[in-house]
Amino acid sequence: MPKVICLILGGGRGTRLYPLTKSRSKPAVPIAGKYRLIDIPISNCIHSGLSRIFVLTQFNSVSLHRHIANTYKFDPFGGGFVEILAAQQTIHHETWYQGTADAVRRNIPYFTEQSYDLVLILSGDQLYRMNFQDMIRTHLENKAEATIAALPVGEAEARSCGIMRIDDGGRVIDFEEKPKTPEKLQRVRTDPAWMDRFGIKAGERCYLASMGIYLFNRATLVQILASGSATDFGHEIFPQVMANHRVQTHLFDAYWEDIGTIGAFHQANIDLTRDNPPFDFTFGDHPIFTRPRYLPPSRISGATINNSLISDGCTIGRGSLIENSVIGVRAQISDNVTIRNTYIMGADSYEQSRHLDDNARAGRPNIGIGAGSVVENALIDKNARIGRNVRIVNEAGLVDSDDAPHHVIRDKIVVIPKYTILQDKVVI
Repeated sequence: MPKVICLILGGGRGTRLYPLTKSRSKPAVPIAGKYRLIDIPISNCIHSGLSRIFVLTQFNSVSLHRHIANTYKFDPFGGGFVEILAAQQTIHHETWYQGTADAVRRNIPYFTEQSYDLVLILSGDQLYRMNFQDMIRTHLENKAEATIAALPVGEAEARSCGIMRIDDGGRVIDFEEKPKTPEKLQRVRTDPAWMDRFGIKAGERCYLASMGIYLFNRATLVQILASGSATDFGHEIFPQVMANHRVQTHLFDAYWEDIGTIGAFHQANIDLTRDNPPFDFTFGDHPIFTRPRYLPPSRISGATINNSLISDGCTIGRGSLIENSVIGVRAQISDNVTIRNTYIMGADSYEQSRHLDDNARAGRPNIGIGAGSVVENALIDKNARIGRNVRIVNEAGLVDSDDAPHHVIRDKIVVIPKYTILQDKVVI
């Protein structure tokens, strides 16, 4: 088997997920109550037998580093590791990463100091489950120098994705970024019968979208990055590679979601509360790993809960109603609270009696959701203090707004940032 090094791109400032990325990097954003986004690609690597993993990041990486250090510990005799490679000033570079390709270029020494054969490049903000050994097999069988994971999509989705045009052997011969016109769409259309040959029932999904998952021969990747100054894989590197190297597609036909925006992130979490969720964090022998916190069971006192996920260490008061929502670790929800279509991220720690006394003296709500409050279609970040009889319902029906001092609205979703304090009877 070839030796593979995995590089997970932590992304830039994460502006599309702001304010969830105000004090943390994008891969460190909590998902599904008790996980972090970074747990998805790392777990996929581990279940694929790939245990040498670098995470490339440069913004707000402290909490990400803490999570990885507390979660991923390998047998010292096996050679596995998960390490952060944060952007740093060197003799040769004094600036931030300028893009995905530039981030990998800056870290060439870390994956050339050992004799790796292949480099697997992953994104840190996607929700999916994949066995990368299948992709490696596709790469080797086709004698490719680079392979791109491809997802069949319909015309509507194709307009917002990078779409590949392939020949009959699955080799990528062209790439169109977000084709909008009928002419461009027709040019990159793939015959569904071709996908049927590989057991994929494409139907109306006639376009192959790049999933942002790349596999390179190490020598090819180093040569391409060292010979130029391109900063982005999709826009610059692959058009260059396709001209002189064999770039292969690897077909993937299962749940995959790019959750880089507030709307997509909120919907991905709410979808997990369905009777038959599109993604299962505890799937068979391939669960998603995360940090063990050793929290007590959640305490629920006379509340009504429908189609919701309740994480460890929560307290939910009498008369409360929770529907289609995700409740994160250590969440404190008082009596007679209504929560619908909302992700409550919970808290980093419990408040002790002395903290509660201090809150009372300062006229400050406790961490959690106060009695009688109503929260709908919202994201409540960690350690937020929501007072009594607060209404977070986007009464004005705004799509996007940055005007308020204590919240933002994105895609009609109200986002309450980390550590926010909302006093009693505030209405949003």
